[in-house]
Amino acid sequence: MTKTFETIKFEITNGTAIITINRPQVYNALNVQGKLDIITAIREANKDANVRSIILAAEGKAFCSGQDLNDRSVDATKGPVDIGLTIETEWNPLIDAIKSSDKLVIAAIQGVCAGAGLSVALACDLKIAAPGVRFISGFSQIGLAPDAGMSFMLVRQMGNTKALEFALLGKPLLSEQMLGYNFINTIAENPLEEAVKLALEINLLAPLSVKMVKKNFQYASEKGLGEVLNREKYVQRFLGFSEDYKEGVSAFLGKRKPNFKGL
Repeated sequence: MTKTFETIKFEITNGTAIITINRPQVYNALNVQGKLDIITAIREANKDANVRSIILAAEGKAFCSGQDLNDRSVDATKGPVDIGLTIETEWNPLIDAIKSSDKLVIAAIQGVCAGAGLSVALACDLKIAAPGVRFISGFSQIGLAPDAGMSFMLVRQMGNTKALEFALLGKPLLSEQMLGYNFINTIAENPLEEAVKLALEINLLAPLSVKMVKKNFQYASEKGLGEVLNREKYVQRFLGFSEDYKEGVSAFLGKRKPNFKGL
């Protein structure tokens, strides 16, 4: 199954929706339409009961180089611009679409991530990168500060001191360094191929369980232990009444593979 978009390719195969940013001529910098297309594709995938996972990939040499500075809304050469409005109406909704997706989003990072493109990659649930890919903040080099959730993610993974160094000096980190900071899950020569394999494993799991594990872990990264314990209790009660839990136990006792339905 395929759906036509202006700036991305969208395909559903074997229970996985593959969203491919397709603006290689501008290193996959995102204009207004590009962000809207990805948001729409993620929502389409979430509405499709046959989709169990989502892969975000890209064509060309870059995964995403961030904001398309040719967009009139951010072109400072034509007068003052309200970048805050761009963040509020374009970038933050894109990050929220990834983070709030009920289906896991896997990033297949084949090339450079820069600016808000790095924020997009970091927002994905699982990340696979090619060897030697450069990850660049780049905001301070054009007189800005990290946005689209990057401040939140950098400080939690790197600590304040290293996050400041990375954000301010503009020196890239390579895939191998990002793996050391636990920003990515693994390094592979063909990230998309590896992402497809990982997606197929996820597709065999109980969809409600995957959804709730993702939500619980997001919650745990932001809340105190007491709040997390309460949420875990609520979620486990919810999952314990699901048909997939019955099927999982039945399959375990019957020494067979479960057939989860997402019910």
